[in-house]
Amino acid sequence: MRKAEDKLTLVEWEIMQVIWSQDNAVSVRDVLQQAYPNGEKAYTTVQTMMNILVRKGILQSRKIGLVNFYSPLKSREEILEREMKHLAERAFSGSLPALANYLVDAQDLDLADIEKIKSLLEEKEAKLRSESS
Repeated sequence: MRKAEDKLTLVEWEIMQVIWSQDNAVSVRDVLQQAYPNGEKAYTTVQTMMNILVRKGILQSRKIGLVNFYSPLKSREEILEREMKHLAERAFSGSLPALANYLVDAQDLDLADIEKIKSLLEEKEAKLRSESS
């Protein structure tokens, strides 16, 4: 079973989306202004959440003068992979095909979506075939 530290909360996702979109390390104020421009969260709330992300090993912090600057230790793709595996384990007994089947059946896909999914699967199949030969 995964520990709570392994999971991102909704607010943590919001914060990380801002951080991943930046080329340089960011301050709490930077994140606050981009993620919550209308004052939806307090400075101290965002600061606390970012420090929790440091403890979780997702962010690193570096102090310059009086200000902490944060940068990601984990990429968006690493976190998404972990979260999707967890979802598959929890809801589909670890079966990625069952998860994919659910997503295809539960969504209102048009022909363009279906063609894109087919193309992605064909690319993955070709890559796996070339790796195994």
